[in-house]
Amino acid sequence: MKKSCAVSFLFSLILAGSCYAFDIAGLQPLAPNGVFSTFSTESLPKNKFSVELALERSREADFYRATMRGAYGISNNLEFIVSVPYILHFEDSIDGFEDVAIGFIHRFYDEGKYGPSLAYLLTASIPVGREELSTDGRAGGGIILSKRIGPFQGSFNLLYIKPGRGDLEDEITFSSGIVFSATHNSEILAEFLAKKSHFTSEYDQLEARLGYRLSTTDSLFTTVGAGVDLKNRNPEYRLLLTITFSNAKGKKKIKKIIEEEE
Repeated sequence: MKKSCAVSFLFSLILAGSCYAFDIAGLQPLAPNGVFSTFSTESLPKNKFSVELALERSREADFYRATMRGAYGISNNLEFIVSVPYILHFEDSIDGFEDVAIGFIHRFYDEGKYGPSLAYLLTASIPVGREELSTDGRAGGGIILSKRIGPFQGSFNLLYIKPGRGDLEDEITFSSGIVFSATHNSEILAEFLAKKSHFTSEYDQLEARLGYRLSTTDSLFTTVGAGVDLKNRNPEYRLLLTITFSNAKGKKKIKKIIEEEE
C-alpha cells in the first residue's frame, strides 16, 4: 500500500512538473519596435496605438500559442502595452489562457551621436490564467538599451520577474536583438535570448532566433521567424508569425541636402 502511494505521488509530481515547465510568454514588444521578445527603446507617438496578432508553434515542449497584443502611446516617450496569450494543445491535452501581462516602457534618455538611448520597463501579470499555465501573477522590470549605426539597430534587455507563487524561482532574462534594414520596406531580424525561468535555478534556455519583417503599407507589418534552443534543445524549434497594425505614421525619411559650390 505504501509503495503504491509513493509511486502515485511520484507520478503526480512528474505530471505537475511537466505541466508547469513551459515557456511563459509574458510581455512582448509589438512590431516594428522590437525583435521578437527583445524590446527597443522606440515607442509609439502620443495618442497612437498598435494591435498585433502573434501565432507560435513550439516543438519539445509541444504547444501552439495565439497572443493578442496592444500598445498605446501615453506620451512620445511613454508607452503602455498589454498581452493576452492563449495556449492550445500543450502536452496534447491542455488549452487555456496564460496570465494577462501589462506594462509600461519609458524612454528617459534619447540616443546621441555616440551614446545609446535608454529606457526602463515595468511589468505585471494579472492571475487570470488556467492553473497549469499560471504563476499566480508576476511583477518585475528591467532596463533597455538601443543604438543605431547605419542600417543596423541593436537592442539589449536585462529583465527581472518575480512570480506570485512562492514555490517558483525568480526569472532573469538577458536578450539582445539586431534589426538590419535591408530595403525601405523590409528588415532582417536576429535575436539571442538567455533565460533563467521560474522552474530552475540555472539558465535553462539559450535560444537563437532569425526572422524577416515586411511592411506592406505604413500601417501593416508582417513578421516571420524561427528559433532553436542552443543548450538542451528545449524547445527543439519554434516558429513565429505576427501581423501588426499601427496608426502611427512611418519613420521620417532622411533628406540629403547637397550644396552647390559657387
